[in-house]
Amino acid sequence: MNNKTRILIVDDDINICQLLKLYLDKEGYENIAVHDGKQALEVFREFTPNLVILDIMLPGMDGWQVCREIRKFSNIPIIMLSARDETFDKVLGLELGADDYVAKPFEPKELIARIKAVLRRYDRVYNSQEQLIFPGLVVNKSNYTIRVHGKEMELPPKELELLYFLASNPNKVFTREQLLENVWGFDFYGDTRTVDVHVKRLREKLEPPDPHWQLKTVWGVGYKFEVK
Repeated sequence: MNNKTRILIVDDDINICQLLKLYLDKEGYENIAVHDGKQALEVFREFTPNLVILDIMLPGMDGWQVCREIRKFSNIPIIMLSARDETFDKVLGLELGADDYVAKPFEPKELIARIKAVLRRYDRVYNSQEQLIFPGLVVNKSNYTIRVHGKEMELPPKELELLYFLASNPNKVFTREQLLENVWGFDFYGDTRTVDVHVKRLREKLEPPDPHWQLKTVWGVGYKFEVK
């Protein structure tokens, strides 16, 4: 599978791009490197990558903007890079739809391991045709849609994956840290409010309340998908 997997590197540091290309070539990934945000969006549409490695500090259009634009039309995995290992940057990246966040300087072998892990999660979710069906609710992870009381709507990747994970484990309580680990798939240190933000958005879309199920807060612990 590796020799068919395409990775787009977006970083204005030529040395980092060259280093990443060496490691990606060794793993058999097809890859292209670009050095500014606007070019990244142009190349994205032509190259149709399976994953993007995206630096935050870019000329012209920063990584936040690029991530936001990509998420308007694609759910492919995005790994953010930043020279600042700050909680705010991590939270913002996750809220914009990034799948992982790596602080510079980084160990190339660790980044390769994260790439493989993100691709495995992506393939597992997108290649599955499973649905979860409850009264008034259908969660379809093959096309990232839900149907609530007969109304179908698309969900951003992490919102769908969070709902699917909780609904796959009805009545089981998960801490925010456990949800970050199982849905975002990597160790996350710092503010866990990104989970709260995603739950809030989900609740707004799951209105009106249903008597058979609800996305419930367990105060002092975390969240659960309660089925009655």
